[in-house]
Amino acid sequence: MGDSQQLNAEIPEQLAGARLDQALASLFPDYSRARLQRWIKDGHVTVDGKQLRPRDVVHGGEQVSLTVVLVEETRWVPQPLPLDIVFEDEAVLVINKPAGLVVHPGAGNQHSTLSNALLHHAPELESVPRAGIVHRIDKDTSGLLVVARTLTAQKSLVEQLQARAFERQYQAVVMGVMTAGGTVDAAIGRHPINRTRQAVVTIEGSSSGKEAITHYRVAERFRVHTLVNVKLETGRTHQIRVHMAHIHYPLVGDPVYGGRLRIPPAATPELDKVLRAFKRQALHAASLGFVHPLSGESVSWQAELPEDMQQLLSVCRQDMVAAAGA
Repeated sequence: MGDSQQLNAEIPEQLAGARLDQALASLFPDYSRARLQRWIKDGHVTVDGKQLRPRDVVHGGEQVSLTVVLVEETRWVPQPLPLDIVFEDEAVLVINKPAGLVVHPGAGNQHSTLSNALLHHAPELESVPRAGIVHRIDKDTSGLLVVARTLTAQKSLVEQLQARAFERQYQAVVMGVMTAGGTVDAAIGRHPINRTRQAVVTIEGSSSGKEAITHYRVAERFRVHTLVNVKLETGRTHQIRVHMAHIHYPLVGDPVYGGRLRIPPAATPELDKVLRAFKRQALHAASLGFVHPLSGESVSWQAELPEDMQQLLSVCRQDMVAAAGA
C-alpha cells in the first residue's frame, strides 16, 4: 500500500443540493470524480462523522473529512532499462520511445516494456494508474509521449486529451503519391471479423465505432511514396495507420494495414533493399505539446526522425535523382 493523508473542508452554501461526489469534485479538484467516488464507497470520506453514498445530497455547512489513499496501482516489475528522457520535472516525464518497445505489459509482454523502465526510473509511478502513461503509441511506432508523475498531473493531462487540447503531430511515409493534404473523418472500431485489427466502421447506425479525425499534409513527394505530416484530433487505436489505408495511402512497412509492397520501376538497388527490409510502419510521433499541469504554460517538444526512417527518405531522394537523370 502507498501513503495516505487527511484533508478536511467545509461544504460551502453554494453547493447545497449537490450530490456528495459532485461537491467533493469541486472541493478537491486535484482528484477525478471516479477516484473520489471510489474513496467514498471504500469508506475514506466522512460527512459530519458519517459515511454517505456518492449520490447522497449535501446541504452546505457540513464538515467533510477525506483520507487520500495512494494505493499501489500496478504490480508490474521495475526494470533498469534505457530510457530516452527528453524532459522531466516533478510533474511530468516526456519520453522519446524507440520503435520495437511495448508501452504497457500485457499477455506475452510482462517485462521489458516502457512501463517497467518507468517504474525503475520513478518508483512513485506505482501510485499512479497505468504507471502515469496517459496516451500510448504502438509498439513499432517511434516518438514522443508524456507520463504523469502525480495524480494531479494525470488528471490535468487526461482532461486535456479529452478536450482535444493536446498537440500531437506525426511524420509518416505512405505508399502512393499524394496530390494534396486533407482530413479523414471516419469512425474507427474493431474489425468485424479480425478482432486484433481496427477498421473504419461505416455501417449505418452502428455504435461500434468511435469518432476519429486525422489531418494530413504533404511534406515531400517521391516516385511512388509521400512523406506526410499528420496531426491527430482524436486518439483511436491504430488511427493514422487505419485512416491512411482507408484513403489508399497505407504506411510503408505496416504489417497489418500496409498491403502489397510498392517499389518504383527501375528503382535503385538501395531503395529496393531498404523497402524490402523495412518491417515496421514508417510512423514517428515527432511533436508533442500541452499545457503544463503545474505552470499552466504551453510547452512542446520535437523529436527528429529515427535512423531507419531517415535512411528510407534518403534512398527515396536518391532514387528520384537517379530516375530524373536516366
